[in-house]
Amino acid sequence: MLFNSFEFLLFFPFVTILYFLLPHKFRWFHLLAASCYFYMAFVPVYILILAGTIVIDYIAGIVIENSEGKKRKMFLVLSIISNVGILSFFKYYNFFTDNVNFFFNAAHIHAHATFLDIVLPIGLSFHTFQAMSYTIEVYRGNQKAERHFGVYALYVMFYPQLVAGPIERPQNMLHQFHEKHHFNFEDLTEGLKMMLWGFFKKTVIADRLSIIVNNVYAAPEKFDGVSLTIAVIFFSFQLFCDFSAYSDIALGAARVMGYKLMINFNRPFSSKSISEFWRRWHISLTTWFNDYVFGPANISMRNWGKRGVAVALILTFSLSGFWHGAAWKFAVYGLIQGIGVVYEFYTKKQRKKIFSKLPLWLNTALSKFFTLSYIIFSFIFFRAATFHDALYIFAHLGTGWGKLMSVTYIKHTLTALGDNDFILGTFNVIFGLLLILFLETMHHINRNNVAIELFKNKTRVARWSFLYFLIISIFVFGVFKHNEFIYFQF
Repeated sequence: MLFNSFEFLLFFPFVTILYFLLPHKFRWFHLLAASCYFYMAFVPVYILILAGTIVIDYIAGIVIENSEGKKRKMFLVLSIISNVGILSFFKYYNFFTDNVNFFFNAAHIHAHATFLDIVLPIGLSFHTFQAMSYTIEVYRGNQKAERHFGVYALYVMFYPQLVAGPIERPQNMLHQFHEKHHFNFEDLTEGLKMMLWGFFKKTVIADRLSIIVNNVYAAPEKFDGVSLTIAVIFFSFQLFCDFSAYSDIALGAARVMGYKLMINFNRPFSSKSISEFWRRWHISLTTWFNDYVFGPANISMRNWGKRGVAVALILTFSLSGFWHGAAWKFAVYGLIQGIGVVYEFYTKKQRKKIFSKLPLWLNTALSKFFTLSYIIFSFIFFRAATFHDALYIFAHLGTGWGKLMSVTYIKHTLTALGDNDFILGTFNVIFGLLLILFLETMHHINRNNVAIELFKNKTRVARWSFLYFLIISIFVFGVFKHNEFIYFQF
């Protein structure tokens, strides 16, 4: 079920109202049933895959807690292999097969691996990682094994963050499912405002920017550097608004019922370094890889000094990129991020010495500009349909700029961006730039991830005026074409 669907507008109030009407002892079952229905709205049969992993990890948690020594580690490894194995089969089997066949052809080996007609279960990467965090934390002794099977199943399947996160930790969520939540008016209003801001970012900003982005990325060879650059910039903000909108709606829906999920984004485009960007972007995934991949890898290579840190960073970011999709372009995307962070790690002292000679405002401006530029252009590999398309876009970004003084050229460019409609292209470009400016202005003024908090301490008239502005904007400028959230594919 999509958050931005008519079905959810009925589902959300029904589930929430019934939640508070039911006695506390029945609420876990109600939320679990609602979460199953929410998930089965996509592909019903895939609920069986989720159920299988839930049973495996529930048993693994108890067995790990009751075991000692090598047995304890063995059961953890078996649990992780089960989870990663299921994820790898559905997400990477055909990718692996394609590369094996390519190798066979290159080596003139007369063999052929068979492709399977399988579809990736929606959100599999998210709830797989959340399930693995549970068994790892039990193994580390940071979390008691959950004996209530229904509560553990709800931890994995809690509908607000089931499909696209945030990827929660058991320490934050399991105890909340045991606690009795009373109706709280502040939770209701704050949750609904977070959801409203999320719906605005998704329907008005992300889906509006996607019109030009989809047009250009569908056939990049038809456009020159000016159009390509606009699409590249627009996609970065589309991706942010699309994914952070899902997180805002998830946090808001959970908050209405009294549950508190972790913040997943914190003004990432205000970052002054790439490493800072990754502390602000998709925080739940970044911290997951930091705790369970980079940390252990760095410890195992501690005798290597700086080289060990660099290798651990490259490994972590490459795996993080590959987590996003079964394609080499995602691995390259992750590698680019890792190279950027390693560069900052090795040049920290030199850069600090150089930038210290500049005025503070110029230092900050340049740091943000270089960081944002690096991130925006790295997203080309994230969005391009193929690795070849990504290389083509990079190679042609510099073309066409010398014609910007030509009215005929500008008209031709806007017409192409509007899919042969000059008025539509002009509107989408100008309106898209204004939306980006509005978004970043809100973030800058408030210095808070949730821009609607800007009006929290204002007069009632100011607060309600802004809320009505968001609602009206959604109805007037929102794009309602049943657009899925981008991260559903992961």
